[in-house]
Amino acid sequence: MGNELQNPTTMDVREIMRHLPHRYPMLLVDRILDVVPGKSCRGLKCVTANEAFFQGHYPNMPIMPGVLIVEAMAQAGAVILLTDPIWADHVPIIGAIDDVKLKRQVVPGDTLITDVELLWIRRDIGRLRAVATVEGQQAASMELTFKLLPKE
Repeated sequence: MGNELQNPTTMDVREIMRHLPHRYPMLLVDRILDVVPGKSCRGLKCVTANEAFFQGHYPNMPIMPGVLIVEAMAQAGAVILLTDPIWADHVPIIGAIDDVKLKRQVVPGDTLITDVELLWIRRDIGRLRAVATVEGQQAASMELTFKLLPKE
């Protein structure tokens, strides 16, 4: 069947990299479990002991930094936009992050699931709401305002 996806609403990491500009060590989405372009997305990050950030956060007590959990949610949100042909030639930039709540530590061996929905978009500015969970427990939540810039 070649490189076509079996289910067009899912994406492996190669397909994600066709849409997102992020690369190692900043690509924080390993798989898209479901995406409705312009509406919603469910992303997955397999957190392993090999993550570069665990070298210093914290030695002998590895915890995924909260800002990287927020970034993982933002990247899943970017998939919502960049899979929509209207915005495919743009780069979303974070403008504001509000109401961040970090409720559970994320550690090696965890699978971080991020559920993101587009709340609104007007011209080139919009807002997302996101929740990240591990084993059904909420790890983090936030709302994010973004601006879309044309690719150069």
